Amino acid sequence: MARNTILGVFAKSPIKPLEKHIRLVVKCSNQLIPFFTACYEQNWSEATKVRRKISKLEQDADMLKRQLRLELPGGLFMPVDRADLLELLTQQDKIANRAKDIAGRVLGRKLNIPTSLQKQFSAYLARCIEATEKAADAINELDDLLETGFRGREVVLVEKMINQLDEIEDDTDSMQITLRKDLLALEHDLNPVDVIFLYQIIDWVGDLADLAERVGARLEILLARK
Repeated sequence: MARNTILGVFAKSPIKPLEKHIRLVVKCSNQLIPFFTACYEQNWSEATKVRRKISKLEQDADMLKRQLRLELPGGLFMPVDRADLLELLTQQDKIANRAKDIAGRVLGRKLNIPTSLQKQFSAYLARCIEATEKAADAINELDDLLETGFRGREVVLVEKMINQLDEIEDDTDSMQITLRKDLLALEHDLNPVDVIFLYQIIDWVGDLADLAERVGARLEILLARK
């Protein structure tokens, strides 16, 4: 089969929509930065506006997910296994869902991040979002992986990205431990119910990095099968 014919078959694959989906997911998680900035200032009107953006991006990602699931081809001419792509899609989508959960919970309670923790929390949030961006970088290499037949330098590049993603996730684990420890030291000055929700938000922000790592892990499995 000629190269052009092969690429014509691959053009019908879901790689481009999968890449589009994770770009939406990253945009969604990135909105948490202006969201928490508004929360620090107790500007709940602005936080509400940003939360609406997060919700819209999550809905757009969800619609694309459903479309992909319905239209995803199967059979002999699929360049990669359908089940692997569906699992990748599922993990990607969970990132947007979690970003929406975080914004909804914080806004619903008008939850304040203690002033003394805000700088530390912002660094933690940024590192977790960096994990989602690194996962997107890896997914965006799928087209090149297909063209090279999952061989050569492109595979090495993607494996390096996956290793970097693991390192970022390890960093976020360490940052989370420190943040929880510092929150513990403040507990006696805070509303006990707020403390419970603060621990939950810290965990949920960490989920962004955990889920991004799972995207990398699924991509690694896909590479291993080639």
